[in-house]
Amino acid sequence: MDHDLTEFRPISWQDDASVTLIDQTRLPLEEAWLRFDDYRGLVGAIREMRVRGAPAIGIAGAYAVALAAVECERQGAEDLEGALDAAAREIRAARPTAGNLAWAVDRMLERALLSGGACALVSEAKRIHEEDVVANRDIGRYGAELLDTGASVLTHCNTGALATGGYGTALGVVRSAWSQGKLSTVYATETRPLLQGARLTAWELDRAGIPFTLIPDSAAAYLMRLGSVGAIIVGADRIAANGDVANKIGTYGLAVLAREHGLPFYVAAPTSTIDLDVDSGVGIPLEHRPTDEVTSVAGVPITVQGAQALNTAFDVTPAECVSAIITERGVLRGPYHRSLESLLEAAHA
Repeated sequence: MDHDLTEFRPISWQDDASVTLIDQTRLPLEEAWLRFDDYRGLVGAIREMRVRGAPAIGIAGAYAVALAAVECERQGAEDLEGALDAAAREIRAARPTAGNLAWAVDRMLERALLSGGACALVSEAKRIHEEDVVANRDIGRYGAELLDTGASVLTHCNTGALATGGYGTALGVVRSAWSQGKLSTVYATETRPLLQGARLTAWELDRAGIPFTLIPDSAAAYLMRLGSVGAIIVGADRIAANGDVANKIGTYGLAVLAREHGLPFYVAAPTSTIDLDVDSGVGIPLEHRPTDEVTSVAGVPITVQGAQALNTAFDVTPAECVSAIITERGVLRGPYHRSLESLLEAAHA
């Protein structure tokens, strides 16, 4: 049973032309909700990871464009298209790796060209949100079919309702498998440096009533060696045309380990994460975040003063390490340059 996560949504549009979202930087100790009535505040929330996860970031970006349109109409701006273009540049730059963000902003701008004003853009943003929720449930259904009864799954970072419009991608697969009685347990990596696994995935699994074990990132190889893990399922922030996958730092290492131990490595993501304009992972921009996220935890220093640190937020997993990509339109296998292109062609037919 999914308890209070059944219809949980981390972000929503309010009738007073504002956006509310749960502050993920304060979970699990505090469930605080934030309200934004201007797009710049929402952009700040994206940049500060108060809302995070590629699909959720895309939805937030769509709502940010809608807020900008509402603001333009209130101010009587004559050049709505020009104002939205300027806002869109700010929104896209908030988190450059997440392909869903640019995808959602571009879709909103395309809708703006059809006119209809702010009302039409609000409707489009809501549509993007609803489509993501439906896609997540389909991803969960297709992904659960890949798992054997009694499966134990290892997952990385957070890919549940918090990271999406609702339900989840990789955790959506977990939730679907659990509801079908196919899942025995989940191993969740803590996911340094911001501990999205320890803080967010554990919070979601606990509320969904799904048994899980939290592990240090460095324990994954040992668990695989013991035979405790049956499959690895992760999300994605951007998928290149050749099937290379950008995701939270540490994903590539898990893929290499899975290959060494003969385990399936699955990527679960909606088609909005696929970017055919990027030929391979080399072309995906990888975000570098402030180093104090590495040198401190919750603002408390954990190393010597002045220590140098590297904080690349994402890495790229080569397509040859990916067993399958689970989308809302079905399960894709290599060669990915063919299956991904065929998938998107069918989607636009």
